[in-house]
Amino acid sequence: MHNDPEPQLHPVPLSALRPTQMTVGMIEVARKRHDWRARMAESGGDFLGSHMIPVVIGPKRVPWLIDHHHLALALLEEGVPHVLTSVVARLDHLEPAQFLTFMDNRNWLHMFDAKGVRRGYADLPKKLTKLADDPYRSLAGAVRRAGGYAKSATPYSEFLWADFLRHRVPARLIATDMTKATGKALKLAHGESASHLPGWCGPS
Repeated sequence: MHNDPEPQLHPVPLSALRPTQMTVGMIEVARKRHDWRARMAESGGDFLGSHMIPVVIGPKRVPWLIDHHHLALALLEEGVPHVLTSVVARLDHLEPAQFLTFMDNRNWLHMFDAKGVRRGYADLPKKLTKLADDPYRSLAGAVRRAGGYAKSATPYSEFLWADFLRHRVPARLIATDMTKATGKALKLAHGESASHLPGWCGPS
């Protein structure tokens, strides 16, 4: 099977994209919405043209989003109707059960809810607007931007960091003082207890 990205020159409605994860960090989504509003007037078209959304074509030719969920939801909430996609794989010949099993084993699904608990395939949201908020995913993003760890090609690496922080930083602190929560999380991210995580930047 040819799996190299295949750029699509026609737009795809954001509302048609199926999520492959259960949560996003809504603080991250809000940040991307702010960034989009700042760039929209000057370079919005160029930005959309250079940020193609990777998808897998599933049964009934539905496009399943396998990355950039935060960006896609932010653009949808900002009223952007379409995006360009790159097709990573065409699996529309599979039955739904076979498709989901393949996606799961390929690490193209993240079946964990906002509490870090694995859920069943039936619990996957069918629309971007149905994604639940995981504040620890927002915290993980803030820690990476602050230099807590390096960007990694490991699938769902920021969710791995989110789950690490979930058991170490109080949720109330994230809700009331994100700056303080990020500072606490940065110290944890550089510690030996995080050395197993992708992109770890602690002392060698």
